[in-house]
Amino acid sequence: MNLLILGATGRTGREVTRVALARGHHVTVYVRSPNKLGPERASLRVEQGDALDTERLSAALVGQDAVVSALGLPAKLALRPSNFMAEAAAATVAAMKRAGVGRLAIVSAAVLFPQKGFFYAFFRWFLRHHACDLSAMETVVRATDLDWTIARPPRLVTGDDEPLRIAQGALPDKSYKLSFRALASFLVECVEQRRYGGQIVGLAR
Repeated sequence: MNLLILGATGRTGREVTRVALARGHHVTVYVRSPNKLGPERASLRVEQGDALDTERLSAALVGQDAVVSALGLPAKLALRPSNFMAEAAAATVAAMKRAGVGRLAIVSAAVLFPQKGFFYAFFRWFLRHHACDLSAMETVVRATDLDWTIARPPRLVTGDDEPLRIAQGALPDKSYKLSFRALASFLVECVEQRRYGGQIVGLAR
């Protein structure tokens, strides 16, 4: 399949790129800084542009079958008020509609689930600004008629692929961390198999 990846220079996006290439997909990455791509760059179609530039993004999307958005914010910026995630989602949705691409898998975060206990209460407070932006992002995506899937992983860590526990509309019990690689595998499989359409999905190791 022809797959366009947003956020390919981030830790999740790098893993999504590697998984998609390993599965034989034709991968386009839409990035602001191509120089940050890894050695897999030689196997990619690279389109340079800003995530908020709808016109440029829609041109890159022509001929694509699906989009995986692994966009995020650096940790220090996630602690400040921001509208970036919501604005990027609005640009992505508009560009997809213009280009006639209907399938989207996008990364959010488990802090949006109403989990009880100190662990999630602390992170909902600590990441409150980012959570507000992610909630707005989800609202944008859910309002569309795209075939979308929103993945809400817990804290992401470096590690190998691992078995996943998946729940629709909830977070599996005792979900505290997940590897970037496992999240990437889920996202690629999700668009490959057209699973979890119109669903918010909780993930755990």
